[in-house]
Amino acid sequence: MMELVSQSDLDNLLKFLPCRSPQAWIDEALRQEEILLLNHCYLEQCAARTALGLMFRCPDKPDVLIKMSKLAREELRHFEKVHELLTKRGYTYKILKPSRYAGLMHEPARRKEPGNLTDTLIIGAYIEARSCERFYSLAPHMDEEISAFFRSLLKSEARHFRDYLTLAQHYSDEPIEARVAFFGEVEQKAIESEDDLFRFHSGVPAEPN
Repeated sequence: MMELVSQSDLDNLLKFLPCRSPQAWIDEALRQEEILLLNHCYLEQCAARTALGLMFRCPDKPDVLIKMSKLAREELRHFEKVHELLTKRGYTYKILKPSRYAGLMHEPARRKEPGNLTDTLIIGAYIEARSCERFYSLAPHMDEEISAFFRSLLKSEARHFRDYLTLAQHYSDEPIEARVAFFGEVEQKAIESEDDLFRFHSGVPAEPN
């Protein structure tokens, strides 16, 4: 239910993002339920994989280990729930070609440490925040079952966004505001520019030729 996440948490998350999802993307999502759910299922796997990767990458950082361990478990539970929903609706799970979103976000990340870890964590914050915003934007327009499921995800996704930002600042050797703003510009361009491929994190659907 929506009350599981506080309005202040939602407000902070929406303020963090550089833009809201375009109406054209929401309209397309409502037309493409199967692709939306298939890609959502895949992204829950990706989120768990990212968290586990950070655990292996940071064995000397206890706060990373604890937060990412919890995050990975939550994302895998979400995967199971989406997979159950897919099966219930007669869809067969398969991994679709990924959207350009993650690639666009990671391409400008710094290669040397500690900059790379800081950037990776900031990117993680944007991915989690955008996911939460899309659940929030879609929930009022979906059928009762999907709407309730999306609303149930809001609290954990909002917390994941905060965890990533907290870790980014903790392990940066300088204030992170400039890098947050930089990746905000990258994220906004990815979300608001035309996109040939509809996915959960895609941009504005391209006009058919």
